[in-house]
Amino acid sequence: MDCWKNSNQRWLWHAIDKSGKVLTYVFGTRSDKVFVQWKALLEPFGITRFYTDAWGAYSRHLEQHLHKIGKQNTQKIENRPLTLRTRIKRQARKTICFSKTVDIHDLVIELFINRYEFGLSI
Repeated sequence: MDCWKNSNQRWLWHAIDKSGKVLTYVFGTRSDKVFVQWKALLEPFGITRFYTDAWGAYSRHLEQHLHKIGKQNTQKIENRPLTLRTRIKRQARKTICFSKTVDIHDLVIELFINRYEFGLSI
């Protein structure tokens, strides 16, 4: 599980399995409310272990025996933002393709994720 802030002050929350496959993602603020909504999206996958950073919402909303804090198991997922920034030109603020509205910015990222991660045609 990981989340990272895009240039519009919104966070992309995403979870991957051991193979690196994205299970689910959501955009939102870094708040307990968004985390709880995102966690509900993960329930159908029957996840038995969560590897995260030390942000407080994880400790507040994940059972302690299922939650492991540390960088050792989060390196694979932390590479995802680099891939997004490299492949989506509008992630770089100094390009002429940078979206000025949050909705368009998020939509382009969602389209990319659906195509790149889930293989869905756009």
